[in-house]
Amino acid sequence: MAALSSALPFSTSSILASRPDSIWLSDQITTYRSKPISSGYRELDQQLPKNGWPPSVLTELLLANPGVGELRLLASTLMNITQAGKTIVLLAPPHLAIAASLAEFGIEMSKVTLIEAEKPADKIWAVEQALKSASFGALLCWLPQARDDHLRRLQLAAAGTQGLTFLFRPLDAQDQASPAPLRMLCKPLSIGRLSVEIIKRRGPVHAEPIILPLEIPEILLKPVTTRVLGKPVFNTPSYSVDRCALAATAARHRRALQS
Repeated sequence: MAALSSALPFSTSSILASRPDSIWLSDQITTYRSKPISSGYRELDQQLPKNGWPPSVLTELLLANPGVGELRLLASTLMNITQAGKTIVLLAPPHLAIAASLAEFGIEMSKVTLIEAEKPADKIWAVEQALKSASFGALLCWLPQARDDHLRRLQLAAAGTQGLTFLFRPLDAQDQASPAPLRMLCKPLSIGRLSVEIIKRRGPVHAEPIILPLEIPEILLKPVTTRVLGKPVFNTPSYSVDRCALAATAARHRRALQS
């Protein structure tokens, strides 16, 4: 056995060093190579990989209902991403008011693209195209009925980027297997507070929920009629899925950045 060990070209430490995104130890919170992005909440950052949202992986947020505070949870992160000149893609949000609330947090809406799709296959295809753009900063997608193969495709696509990928699904999906390395339960409490429970991460299990105070954007305090009659939320048009057009746009972005 000693002779065989000495003949091996790689040690355990060299393997760990060469594949930090693929191998992790149960007593370590993370081995991600890419630099994480702060959530803006100290208590949450302390429990996230290397003190922030991990890029290049699929992060799954399980919600009691859409609009419980998921965008308020991500607002600080998204603002920093747009200020850095990166693009945020929203795929099939259930309510326009969810997207409209982004503007109330200082997020540059010219950097936000809204993609609408009805068929699950078109949604997954649109996600894969969005992640190919070199200007990509974050993807937020609402897929309440994602299949196992959809989740695997999302995780594979996310692995090829340096941005953040967030997937929103209902709470009852927590008992289903998922390839997402990071999964969290998000439950509303009293007004302005959100319970966040990490049910899966690379590292030891976090047993207790984290209670976060969330700012309520001004637009959500206005009457619905005021929201509808106000100025347009997006300065640029939203898009329905057109596979040829989206693929051509992604290719132009890549060529422009490479030139």
